[in-house]
Amino acid sequence: MSYKIFALNPGSTSTKVALFEDRHCVFKTTIEHSHEDLAQFPSVPDQFSYRLEAIIKAVEDAGQTFENVDCFVGRCGSTKPCEGGIYRVTEKVLDDVAHHPIVHPAMLGGRLTDALANRYGGEKLFLNPPDTDEFQDIARITGFSDVLRTSNVHMLNQKETVIVAAKEMGRRPEDCNFIVAHIGGGVSVTAHQHGRAIDSTNNVAGEGPLTPTRSGAMPLLYFMDLCYSGKYTRDEMYKRLTKTGGFTDLLGTNDIREVKQMIKAGDEYAKVVYDAFIYQIGKAIGSMASVLHGNVDAILLGGGIVYDEDLVKQLKEMCGYIAPIRCYPGEFEMEALAFGALRALTGAEKIKEYTGEPTFKGFDTYQRVKMV
Repeated sequence: MSYKIFALNPGSTSTKVALFEDRHCVFKTTIEHSHEDLAQFPSVPDQFSYRLEAIIKAVEDAGQTFENVDCFVGRCGSTKPCEGGIYRVTEKVLDDVAHHPIVHPAMLGGRLTDALANRYGGEKLFLNPPDTDEFQDIARITGFSDVLRTSNVHMLNQKETVIVAAKEMGRRPEDCNFIVAHIGGGVSVTAHQHGRAIDSTNNVAGEGPLTPTRSGAMPLLYFMDLCYSGKYTRDEMYKRLTKTGGFTDLLGTNDIREVKQMIKAGDEYAKVVYDAFIYQIGKAIGSMASVLHGNVDAILLGGGIVYDEDLVKQLKEMCGYIAPIRCYPGEFEMEALAFGALRALTGAEKIKEYTGEPTFKGFDTYQRVKMV
């Protein structure tokens, strides 16, 4: 039996959509949303109807149809922290997303998937959302009682990379230990132990390597002085950390191609910055090797910047002693969504129930004994 699957992925300025028949992509496009179009909406949730109609129009313009679609599957952000896996879009999912404190376009994924399935029929699913949390408890501790480390990872890409790599090695993800480094506009380096992401650099909260637009980790005391210097408001500092840091702050561009051109033209500082970027990724890979006690079957590199041969060469020189390095350049969220839906439709992977109960409920579950 063949299955028809429609995948969608809303981003900040675009919505990616694709139609699959089993593992074959029949149609794929990126719907660009201009600043002027988005500016008319007071908030991200208000973009829902606009994006829905844009999706329907893009499919019609391509001569495709939603007829007989077996499953609509979307990248669904802003859920409560949950295990990785495949979930059905339910009213509980939509309610949690609607009341999530962090507003990001990915939060529209669940609503758009639900609306299309309700209109045209078919299953409605999401999988491995950005809020996937499989951390081991020991990884959550910081030196402040009121600050915990949390999981925010390129989980959709990373989980699919793990599945692909394990299959290539003739094994199951549950039987492997991998370090996965997603290297693109954001960077996350994660320890995957027997199919679970037990620790990672939080690519949103300021951990790990610098990136094209994010600052990465830095000395906290110096950063604290900058925050209290009077030069920046909280919103301005947040923007520096997450949108205008990294290459943007250091080199004036977030485009890797421009950085490489600067290096080719003899800009020594650009080379130092780019080498530091690779160096910090290597350090993060090394730390995740420790998390896995050195028991690493392979290091998996994914994301758009992995197309750069210099980066791969340096990481192999730096980290190749840990485990073999396998490269999966580019981003394949659409394939990850469609292939996950296919696993669910064929019964190869069970659909989990989303309860809204956070994976981690706090350290008050531990019995604390005061020693006298």
